[in-house]
Amino acid sequence: MAANGVNGAHSVYRPLKSGIYAPIPSFFLPSSEDLDIPTFEAHVARVAAAGIAPLIAGSMGEAIHLSHAERVRLIHAGRKALDDAGFTHLPTIVGTGAGSTRETIELSNEAAAAGADYAIVIASGYFAGALTRAALKAFFVEVAQKSPIPVLIYNFPAASGGIDLDSDLIVELAAECPNIVGVKLTCGNVGKLTRIAETVTDPAWAANHPRTNPQTKFVVLGGYADFLVPSTFVNGHGAITGLANVAPHAITKAHQLSEASRKDLSLLPEAQRLQGIIARADYTIAKTSIAGTKHLLEKLYGYGGVPRRPLPPIDSAAAEAIWAHPHTQALVKLERQVSGKTV
Repeated sequence: MAANGVNGAHSVYRPLKSGIYAPIPSFFLPSSEDLDIPTFEAHVARVAAAGIAPLIAGSMGEAIHLSHAERVRLIHAGRKALDDAGFTHLPTIVGTGAGSTRETIELSNEAAAAGADYAIVIASGYFAGALTRAALKAFFVEVAQKSPIPVLIYNFPAASGGIDLDSDLIVELAAECPNIVGVKLTCGNVGKLTRIAETVTDPAWAANHPRTNPQTKFVVLGGYADFLVPSTFVNGHGAITGLANVAPHAITKAHQLSEASRKDLSLLPEAQRLQGIIARADYTIAKTSIAGTKHLLEKLYGYGGVPRRPLPPIDSAAAEAIWAHPHTQALVKLERQVSGKTV
């Protein structure tokens, strides 16, 4: 099979397809804050059972709190969990954005050596005020040129000092950097997603700007689950969403129905119904951030724990409120219906 990395680092090609991807939390032992690898592996396998590939060491995975060695451990564990569960075809995406271009490239090399299929890179927000458009472009161009595995752009203003890449710059990078294979838009800007998707899915554009691996297409992914239906109808490719940790089957079903609705509009009302439930839950649960997601995993599946310090755990009143919230309960009910599980 074709190599996935630009330097032939991998012998197996696992394409990024339209669908749902989950940024996996990093789980920690309560007594020491050491990585809880068995729980991490079990959770990767759980979401994979819904057809969802993992994003390791991203924002939800508290990448900023992980050492290089811990990231490598998680990459190995994620790949092992997928392979042991029979999901050898699912790719792993790994967050490699760091404070400097140099460290971002170093992390991308380490991720490739550990078996990651793709790197996802956010711009550093520490010196956000000094990073001009030219500096941001130079950063992504150099990372893409030097990364041994394909790169996705990660646009998340809240986690990068307010840096918000516009559609023109993203399309420029897509055209000029064949090793950039996608973008995650956690800015939540549907207009931006529309502009990018319309450009990169045009057959003429794709023919004129092939990726390094010609089997690869440029994917445009939302960063939330609350606009799956509209993004599908403007040629988006799905989402990388933290909510997929909580309700993987429900969100996968909503995306599948959205895609099918493009050919059969009789399916659209049901896709819209699911989208409404998911959108309300996404808006409500996202307010509680990583700690809230981990609390819901604890309630639903018996594991989750708390973030690494200095991130605080969710307080008891907020924990009770988010679990009891009607938007959360509607999502839990939908997940149980779609997955066929009552608990």
